[in-house]
Amino acid sequence: MPGIFDVIYEDGELVIVNKLAAVPVLPDRSGDESLKQFVSELRPGKFVEPAHRLDRRTSGAVAFAKTRHCLAALSEAFRERKVKKTYWAVIERQPDGTSGTLRHRLIHDKRRNVSKALPADSDADASVSELSWSLVGRSERYFLLEVRPLTGRTHQIRAQLSAAGMPVRGDLKYGARRSTQNGLIMLHARKLDLELPDKRHIEVTAEPPPDEPLWGSFEDALNN
Repeated sequence: MPGIFDVIYEDGELVIVNKLAAVPVLPDRSGDESLKQFVSELRPGKFVEPAHRLDRRTSGAVAFAKTRHCLAALSEAFRERKVKKTYWAVIERQPDGTSGTLRHRLIHDKRRNVSKALPADSDADASVSELSWSLVGRSERYFLLEVRPLTGRTHQIRAQLSAAGMPVRGDLKYGARRSTQNGLIMLHARKLDLELPDKRHIEVTAEPPPDEPLWGSFEDALNN
C-alpha cells in the first residue's frame, strides 16, 4: 500500500514488508489502523500475524507469518536469537570514535511508555541489554550509524543511544531537539537475516522512507 508499506519478500508462508509510516504494527489503544490491518486488507480472510514489532514511529522491515506453523517457527527463531537485525539511526552529534558497544540495564515505565537506560553495573532489577554500533555515513550536520542489537527490549536502541549522548533524530521522547515532518523518527530497520528451523535462510534489505530527504544525504551508505 503506497505510503504505508511495500512488500519486499513473499512466499507461501511468509511476507516481509517495509513499514514506511507512523502506524502501530498491531492495534493499540489509539484506535488507529495498524500495519497488520493494512497488510490483511490485501489478503482478506487469510491468516496474517507479525512475528515481531517495530515502534509506531520506527520504519523498516517487519516479518508477517501467513500460517500458524510459520509463526511458531519465526517465534522460535527470534527467541533463539537466530534472527540478525540491522538498523540505521541518524543522530545529531558526532559520536566518539567510529564504533562501539553499549551495555545497559533498561527499566521500562509502562504508564509513560518510556525506557530508562541505567549502567550495566547498576543493581537495577533488569537484564543487561547490549548493542553494537558503527559510523557508516555523515552529512553536513548529521551522522548515520549502523546498529546491531544483541538483545530485544522495548525502545532499546532509542534509550541506549540517548543514554550515550546520541539521541535519534526526531525522537523527542529520548532527547532529540526537533521532530521530523513525516512523524517518524530516523530509526530504520534496514536488514532482517532469518535462519528458520527448516534450514531456510532469508535475508532482506528495506529502503528508508522516500518522504524524508535527509536519508539521501548518505548516498554512499544507501548504495552498499
